[in-house]
Formats: sequence, C-alpha cells, structure tokens
Amino acid sequence: MKIGVFICHCGLNIAGKINVKELVEYAKELGAAYAVDLDYACSEVGQEEIAKAIVEEKLDSIVVAACSPKLHETTFRRVAAKAGMNPYMVTIANIREQCSWVHSSNEAQLKARDLIRMAFARAMHSKPLKRKRARIRRSVAVIGGGIAGIEASLTLAKAGIKVYLVEKKPTIGGHMALLNEVFPTNDCSICILAPKMNEVWENENIEVLTNSEVVSIAGRVGNFRLKVIKHPRYINENCKGCIDDCSSVCPVEVFDGLGIRKAIYMPFPQATPFYAAIDWENCIRCELCAKACKPNAVDFSQKQEEIEINVGAIIIATGFRPFDARKKPEYGYGKIKNVITSLELERLLSASGPTMGELVTREGKRPEKVAFIQCVGSRDVKTNPYCSRVCCMASIKNAIILRERFGIDVAIFYTDIRASGRGYEEYYRRAMDEGVRFVRGIVGSLYEKDGRIVVRYEDTLLCKVFEEEFDMVVLAIGMEGTGVFLSGEDGFVEVAHPKLRPAETSVKGIFVAGAASGPKDIQESVSSAGLAAAKAMQLIHSGEEELEPFNAYVIEDKCVGCGLCKDVCRFNAISLDGKAKIDANACAMCGACCAACPEDAIDMGFFSEEQVVAEIDALTQEKNAEPLVLAFACWYCGYSAFDLAGTLKLKYPAVRVIRVPCSSRVDPDWILRALENGVDGVTVVGCRPSECHFGVNSIAMQRIDRLNAALECLGESGRVRGIWCSAGDARKLITELSSFVEELRRREENEA
Repeated sequence: MKIGVFICHCGLNIAGKINVKELVEYAKELGAAYAVDLDYACSEVGQEEIAKAIVEEKLDSIVVAACSPKLHETTFRRVAAKAGMNPYMVTIANIREQCSWVHSSNEAQLKARDLIRMAFARAMHSKPLKRKRARIRRSVAVIGGGIAGIEASLTLAKAGIKVYLVEKKPTIGGHMALLNEVFPTNDCSICILAPKMNEVWENENIEVLTNSEVVSIAGRVGNFRLKVIKHPRYINENCKGCIDDCSSVCPVEVFDGLGIRKAIYMPFPQATPFYAAIDWENCIRCELCAKACKPNAVDFSQKQEEIEINVGAIIIATGFRPFDARKKPEYGYGKIKNVITSLELERLLSASGPTMGELVTREGKRPEKVAFIQCVGSRDVKTNPYCSRVCCMASIKNAIILRERFGIDVAIFYTDIRASGRGYEEYYRRAMDEGVRFVRGIVGSLYEKDGRIVVRYEDTLLCKVFEEEFDMVVLAIGMEGTGVFLSGEDGFVEVAHPKLRPAETSVKGIFVAGAASGPKDIQESVSSAGLAAAKAMQLIHSGEEELEPFNAYVIEDKCVGCGLCKDVCRFNAISLDGKAKIDANACAMCGACCAACPEDAIDMGFFSEEQVVAEIDALTQEKNAEPLVLAFACWYCGYSAFDLAGTLKLKYPAVRVIRVPCSSRVDPDWILRALENGVDGVTVVGCRPSECHFGVNSIAMQRIDRLNAALECLGESGRVRGIWCSAGDARKLITELSSFVEELRRREENEA
C-alpha cells in the first residue's frame, strides 16, 4: 500500500514547538511513499497540494499530521474523495491540540513521532468504506420551556415539524416570565412573553410536557430515544385557574422567600398551562382542596409516568440556575433583613408579584436608600470566574425604575460596568443622568446597625475604605449552568466550536439554545434559539442523514452463536439464528458487541480490530516516555476533553491517545496487549456515568473493574484506570490523568 504523509506547520502552532522537517524524514523511514510538510494543510493551497500528490503519486492512503480530527478530518476526507481516493483511507495524527499545545518541545517532538508512527500503522490497515443513509424522524425534542425553548419550538412548529417541549416546572416561561421589565426598552417582560407562551400551548404541532424531566438520552442522529419522567401535577385539565376556592381552604402556608402562598397555588397569573399547581413537598394530603374544587380538577390519584419519546433531533434549552447568594456569607443573605437578590427584586417590582409592584422592606416600609452589589457569583475565582453578562444592565434597569417610580436614592457598587450591546452604553448614561450613583468599589462585608444595613467597601478609585448605611441591599447574582447532558465543569453545555458552531454540540443532531451554553441576555437567547431551530430544521427536512459506515458486522466463520453480543446490545440490533446477525440500520455504532465477543467474530469498519492493534503495536516499537501511558478516549467526551485541554493550553503528562467511538468499544485484550508490549499504564477515558451518548459506558466500567481484579491477583494492580468526564471537563481529566501517571511513576521507582 502506497501511503502519503503530510505534516502541517499550522504557522507556529505546531512548528513553534515541533521540528516538522525532522518528522518528514521520519515518515520516510517508516516507509511513506510520499512525505512533505505544508505551511497550512487545511488552506486552499494545502488541500490542492494533497489532492495533486494523491493523483500523481497514485497514493492508496494518506496520513495528515495536523490539528484535531474534530476540526478537519471531514475537510481532508473531502479532499481525498475529490482526488479519487476513498475518504476513509484518510488518517489524522493530532499533533496540535494533543501535542504541541500541551507539551514542552522535547516531549512534543517525541510524542509527535509516536502519533505519526501509530497513524501510519493504522493507515496500513485502512479499508475503503461506503457511507449509508438513515431516515430522519420528523420530530424534535426541546428540553426547557424558557424563552429559548419557546422560540425554538415555535420556529420548528411553524415549519410543520412535530415538537415535544419538555419543562420540569409546572409552567413554561422560565426566568423571563418572572421579570418585571426588560432592558434596554423597559418593556413589560410578561406582556411580550405571554402571547408566545399561549401560542406554544395552542399550537397543534407542539406537545407541552410540564412537570417533566428527561432522565436519559440514547440513540443517534435521526433516531434519538428520550426517557421522560412526568411527575404528577395532581391537577387535571378541568382546572379553570380560579384558584380561590381551592387555595382558600388549604391550611398550609408556605414562605417562598418573598411572601406567603398556599400549598396549592398558581405559579404566576399568566402561567401556561393555566392550571393550579400543588407543592407536594409541603402538601399534607388533607384533600380539602379536592372537596372545595367545583370543576373536580384536583386529582390525587395521579401517578408518576415514564414516557419514551422518539425524535430526529434534540435542542437543549435548559437555561441557567441563579447563583445561591448564601455561598457569599460576607453579604449576609438569609441572615440580614432586607438583603435580597436581583431576581427577588424583579418579583417585588412586578405588578404580578407578591407586593403588586410596590417596593417595601420586611418591615412594610418603602426604602429610601438602596445599594446594588455587582458580580455576586461572577468574576470570582472562589465561585465562578466568568462574567454573567446580564447583571450590570439588569441592575442599571432596576436602578432607573427605583429612581423614576419611587424617587429612591440608589448606589451601584461595581468592579467594571459591562454594557456590551447596541443602545446599552446610552442606557448606562441615562442611569447616571437619572441620578444613580456608581461606585467603583469592592464590598467587603455587610452588617446590621439600628435597623439599617451598613455596607463596608473600598472605593478603588479613591483607594479608601468607607462605611455607608442603606435600607435595602440587592445582590446582583450571576448565572450558573444546570449541569445537564453534555455540560462541562461549569455546568454549561459545551458547544462544538464557540465561534463557528455555537448552536451545535459534539453529538450530531443535538443542538443547544439560550443560556444553556453560557450566560446570555434575552435577545441573545432568542437569536441562539433561532439558530438551533434552523440547524434542527435543516436536518429534519433533509429526510435522510448520511451516517458514517462504522457499524458492526459479523464474521460468520468465527461466530459460535454464544449470544454475548446480543446481551450487551442496547439497540436491539442483534438477533440470533444459529449465528449472530446485525441489522446495520439499527446499529448505533458503539462497538460494545465487538469487545464482548470472545471469538473476535464481530468487527467494525473504521475502528477495526486490525487498526487498533496496529496502533498499539506501533506505539510500543519505541519507548519515548517514562512512564509510557496509553489512553483510549471515546470520541464524544474523552477525546473532546483532551482537545479542550489543548485549546486551554493545560499542561499534562504526554500520554498517547487512541480514539474509539465509545469506551465500551475498548476490548480488554487491547489493554492486556499494550501492557504486555511495554506500556506502563492504560486509561480508558469515557463519558460521565449516565451521560454516555450510547448509554453503554457502564459496560466499560464493569470491564475495567473485572480487569483490575484479575491484574491484582497477578500482582499488577494500579496499571489500569477509568476516567469519566464530559467534553468540557478538561481540568478534571488532567487532574485525574496526572494523578494516575504520578502513581505509575512512584510504582516504577519502588520496583527499581
């Protein structure tokens, strides 16, 4: 087989750490029929040079040593196809994100040699493959019923696509429904949102599931399966929203942080659906409300339901979680009277809030002097290091309202005012013109004195410490991620590329909208929801999706019909008729069955036994690291986390990485082969428990546990470890990886 090797400089991104010319000569020593370095392999000139070499040199396969395959594998496959080569004869060696960006020059050079040698060995065993097509279900699940979820749902429904809108609360609307006014126009928030909420509820293409949570996601693009738990509301569709009859007889009073409500209540006057809700944690099951309800809408016989939804695409629009101000004890939230959060202020100022728009202290008096403290839970290394984007403008908006509506004296204590949007800077100036006082200062603590709140702060412009009394203090709390599927260390969903693919995730067919991927204001949330809906719509309207030809297949001569493959397949893709048979259209391409087969009678097209074994054997031909550690990284999370570590320039031990479709594809025989050939330690890096794209990484965990138990009996314990992380958990990955390598190093020292 004639193999060409193309090594990219990527400007100084690679060439700044790695001697590219030396790698070209090394590739020739490996037996490359053609080897050359390129300034930028992904550029038009670079692509033309690769295509020209494929044709003129009659190459059968190529290796491109450049950036991550997540960025440009598709690019180089397209180049190969145009030049007449099967696109699956392309192998990528990741010498940027996982090499030059994270290691010293010497480590990077040695690792680059290993990665190119492994890629070359893999290329020797590559085979032409043909893509297959699968039907796309004409339905989308939108997870989260805030403004982003509402906008995405309406956009899709108007295009004739069936939408399942899943919201865990009793009503859709999210945080926006609870706001007073929105900046910079000062429109009534619920006035502009309520019509959209009602439109969602009335749209025949949208099925709204409130009180519901998605507990698992399985399947692939075009055919996802969501398991949804629908919690009982104990209110049926007979509810007229009158609330007075049922709540008046309820003996339970609940303090919700701002006011008193009953255990049966209406979330807010414009709730959608317009049904009452029962606070089950505080309800005492006296059933007086059921007896008082004339329409017979209270139904305590309702049970929890488990629903399965099959969709072609998913949009994650789970929004944000408000920062818990109690994590900043110096501000006395929950202990000092009249210290409230910015979201609580929104409810107090809202005409539909507990005080019907009248701002009063806990003593029932209107405050004369109010302080806003910015960046509570944002731009703080002890809590969240990022900016929450909306806090400055939200505080300015509310400060203007306090000045105009009540004539209250307002001071805003800030680190930096961030007014990044059209009209926002003018809005900031308007606040100053209205008499809002801006103090560039760091508030150190609050304490009570004679019924008032004393704010102790340092004015960083005057470089002096002051104390000032206020009647009320508002903590401008930041946004935190909800920690849902595909989220990173900060709880926000990781996107495929922050600049070029902001609405896509690492899983094809799963998109993200609104603040689920990071702090956003309403305008940005609506825009991102439109983009996510457009991406999903494009996928759905295609009718079919081309799938990678990585499905498992049976080598009939080897199959003994034991059925172990069928036992581990979660997709009902395998049947037994004397021998195993695999339905290629049902196969999710995880590879769990391949690793389970004791006869090696099942293989995959791209992550084949021959290819991976060749990479392992090639790695151990030279020992360029002490200790030498091999990582099998799942494509969706583990490999992405390694790439993110490179993007963040996080230094870590120079482990060598082999990508696999899923951690369940890792055959214990591969691990043993690596250890026998001289690898000091092996780690399997997969998705977090219960977050596996295929839903099968628990199989990998069990295999590792059993393998470790066997190795312990042989006196070889501690040489295999599983690391479970999301695509965004780069720091967690590096911490655990570094710990593992250090243990291996100590082990070697002790043995020596």
